[in-house]
Amino acid sequence: MKFFQKMERKYGRYAIRNLMYYIIMMYVVGFVLVNVEPFFYWQYLSLDVAAILHGQVWRLVTFMIYPPTTSLIWIVFILLMYYSLGISLERVWGSFRFNVYIFMGILGHILAAFVAYLVFGEPLLLTPTFLNASVFFAFAATFPDEWFYIYFVIAIRAKWLALFEGATFLMLLIVGNTATRLEIVLSLANFIIFFLMTRDYRRVNPKEIKRKKDFKTQIRPKSRAHHVCAVCGRTDEDSPGMEFRYCSKCEGSYEYCMDHLYTHQHIKKSDQNEH
Repeated sequence: MKFFQKMERKYGRYAIRNLMYYIIMMYVVGFVLVNVEPFFYWQYLSLDVAAILHGQVWRLVTFMIYPPTTSLIWIVFILLMYYSLGISLERVWGSFRFNVYIFMGILGHILAAFVAYLVFGEPLLLTPTFLNASVFFAFAATFPDEWFYIYFVIAIRAKWLALFEGATFLMLLIVGNTATRLEIVLSLANFIIFFLMTRDYRRVNPKEIKRKKDFKTQIRPKSRAHHVCAVCGRTDEDSPGMEFRYCSKCEGSYEYCMDHLYTHQHIKKSDQNEH
């Protein structure tokens, strides 16, 4: 954890602000491309290790444009949802942590694709589909009590929706093909490894942030007044033109406004002890 904090202090200024915006823009381009020319992505842009080893290195980046859905009906809602999730995480975690989380997932896909190519002898065309799910898992872990509305009607908290999503993943691990299984494992691994790396989870938990904010509010002085009358409580903020003086006959630091400077009852330590 200390290592991660050192990295954040040293390289945090290089983090890409509003990273989710650029990812969403890539998905928009990918959505248009996939719907106009479906085979172009798989032939020239996908994470094909064999093609990369033959010089098509742009695939290390372009494979990321594959959209989370090819449905014209759902694409707007899904992109808006992922943008909202990403922005919320970046605001709570900070840009550096969010960058690390996303790029860890991307690098994990690339490394897994190369390893799979070495093991199976043929490329597995991995997409970032399940990488998006890891963003949702991170959101559910950070905001477990946030509400989601399925089909805009059924209300369910993020933590329960994440459990349902996890159960779906387990089913796909059984019935899915090799590429799907690998993408699921990478998505879950990215989520687990990141949270193990950043064990000070409470520091970025919204409830903890709210608790600290409330505490600071409670201990913060409610008034910036320099002078307060010991009798009536009037301050120099309430009456800017009023003069305040300390009474030399009172035992202690007692200050009075001019209305009570000569009319108050003098305070003695013996009187305080009796009370």
